Amino acid sequence: MPTRDARLDRALAMARRHLAESAEEFRSARVTAGISQRDAGSSVGLSRAQVGRFERAELADVGIERLCRLSAAVGLAVAMRLYPDGDAVRDVAHIRLLGRLRALLPPTVRWRTEVPIRGSSDLRAWDAVIDGTGCVDAVEAETRLGDIQAMQRRVMRKLRDDPSIEHVILLIADTRHDRRALESAREALRGDFPLDTRQALARLRQGVCPSANAVVIL
Repeated sequence: MPTRDARLDRALAMARRHLAESAEEFRSARVTAGISQRDAGSSVGLSRAQVGRFERAELADVGIERLCRLSAAVGLAVAMRLYPDGDAVRDVAHIRLLGRLRALLPPTVRWRTEVPIRGSSDLRAWDAVIDGTGCVDAVEAETRLGDIQAMQRRVMRKLRDDPSIEHVILLIADTRHDRRALESAREALRGDFPLDTRQALARLRQGVCPSANAVVIL
């Protein structure tokens, strides 16, 4: 899928950029401290040639542990954290779940997957978008429910930020775990997702707008 591939391409480009920046900072600190490439490398099991390759951003598999030790050898420390940046890449079970909903829709309904919100400038994307029913509805699929409140907030923020979407269908895998999790949280979700499976599917099967946000179990 193009959006998914673009996210992975951006991640690879980011990795290369971080490597180049780290290499430049390392070399500057090493030269300033008067430490040779051989001495810097010996502390972490790298040869002088390997340190040279690292400084030219050619040692792609340097590794976090080795990078931290190399940095310490020249008086630097690595600062790193993870933060939200778009949506996760989904697995085969997720794709199959979306396929089960797609199979129930009439051919008059248009189905698109991995649709960016607000256009290409936002890294977030809807798992699928349905139109041709008289409205435009997004689909967010979950194969295993975890923190339901966090999921609810995430989905509603996406709906808030995408004026092109009228309703969201929260598509849940029909598993024992997910049914049990949903039993205890369904009433809390009802304010944002008033329609249940039967109500939503009855309309979608006819190619009709569901008229509200829905929770659908398939």
